[in-house]
Amino acid sequence: MDNIYADYSISMSEFKKNPAQVLRTAGEKPVAVLNHNRPAFYMVTPQLFEALVEQLADQDLVAVARQRLERKHLAVEVDVDSL
Repeated sequence: MDNIYADYSISMSEFKKNPAQVLRTAGEKPVAVLNHNRPAFYMVTPQLFEALVEQLADQDLVAVARQRLERKHLAVEVDVDSL
């Protein structure tokens, strides 16, 4: 059985009947839309989607920072005033 990462779930056939009502009922919470009792997709608000994208971008930046810290010994000291 697949994990469902939402507080609300609905069958695909019920979702097709009135997607706007599903969104209103869920409010800000994600909704798992199920096909044969397995998640087919998740419906999220634009605000939640934006937060997810920002979180992923932040994780990418952390990875870049960690890589650069590992190469700190290759850094060259520079006097900012001389630039």
